[in-house]
Amino acid sequence: MTILISANDGSEGAERAAAFAADVAKAFNAKLLIVHVSAENFSQKGLVFLHHVQVTEGSALEEISRRILAKAKAVARDHGAVKIETMSAAGDPAKMLIEIARSEHADAIVVGRRGLGKLEGLLLGSVSQKLSCLAPCAVMVTP
Repeated sequence: MTILISANDGSEGAERAAAFAADVAKAFNAKLLIVHVSAENFSQKGLVFLHHVQVTEGSALEEISRRILAKAKAVARDHGAVKIETMSAAGDPAKMLIEIARSEHADAIVVGRRGLGKLEGLLLGSVSQKLSCLAPCAVMVTP
C-alpha cells in the first residue's frame, strides 16, 4: 500500500476515520493523504455574515479547511502515521474524492459512515455510499 486517502469534513466520524487511516498507514508504512472537500460557496445567510465581519468568502473557506486539516493531521500523528500530506478541494465531496483517488493512484479511501451532511445524505445518498459504488480503489467506511 502506498497511498491511503482519509476524507475529512471536520465531523466526529471523520476524526475516527482519520485515526483509523493513520493506524493503517502506520501498519503498512503508507503515505497518508488527508483531504478536505469544502462547499464551493456559503449560503446567503453565511455570505451576509462574512460581509458583516469583512471577510471574503474565499478566505473563510480556506481558513475552515486549514483548521480541519490541521486537526486531522494532529490526530494522524498521534496515531503514529509518519508520511502525512494534506489537500483541500471544493465541490461535490464524492466526485472530488474519486478524482483525487485516480490522480494520486490511491490504494484506498477511508471515510466516516456519516459526516456533517446528515439530511442531505438521507435524501441523496451519503458520500460513503457513493464512494463505495464509484471509487477506483478500496473504500473503508468507519463507524
